[in-house]
Amino acid sequence: MTSLFSSAGLMQMLLSLPGIILAITFHEMAHGYAAESMGDDTAKLAGRLSPNPLKHLDPIGFLSMLIFHFGWAKPVPVNPSRFRNRRKGMIVVALSGCVTNLLLGFISMAAMYATQGLGNIYLQIILMYMTMYNIMFGVFNLIPIPPLDGADVLAEFLPYKARVSYMKFSRYGMIVLLAMMVFGLFGYIITPIVNWIYQFYGWILGMIFGAF
Repeated sequence: MTSLFSSAGLMQMLLSLPGIILAITFHEMAHGYAAESMGDDTAKLAGRLSPNPLKHLDPIGFLSMLIFHFGWAKPVPVNPSRFRNRRKGMIVVALSGCVTNLLLGFISMAAMYATQGLGNIYLQIILMYMTMYNIMFGVFNLIPIPPLDGADVLAEFLPYKARVSYMKFSRYGMIVLLAMMVFGLFGYIITPIVNWIYQFYGWILGMIFGAF
């Protein structure tokens, strides 16, 4: 295993930075734009529609992502009472970040295919990290454990009493997520899905670029 503080570990961290920043920034921006499209301009008024990463990065969450590959961003402020259709608004806003990440993962892999002929290994590694981190962000945030986006989606399909009980669980959500990370459960849940999506993207792009 590569040590974090070895030259190889530091280089790996440096090359992964653009992918992490891109995934976090566009995930949070997507929430803000989706909320605005649903009638809530709270995120816009808070300056969260900006592509400036500093608007979205949580310092501790960002460092945790770099070191432990598990972190968090500043939550985008959303006021569901301002949605024209509350249920639809909640679902659209929750899914927007994940869909954006999965789309960016595909675009990043397409860029990786398109630039292979340049022979720039560092560019290829950066684009590979962009692909992987965006896919991982998209899949991870779909897990239905508060405060992840998947929990907001699931809650909208539950009966009222079940939804209230489920959302009360949110106070324990981060503890559950940390426990899952410590015991390596994410590897069993997320890794197979991420690998399948990565291979699926590669299959599609292989056919597209193979035609030229």
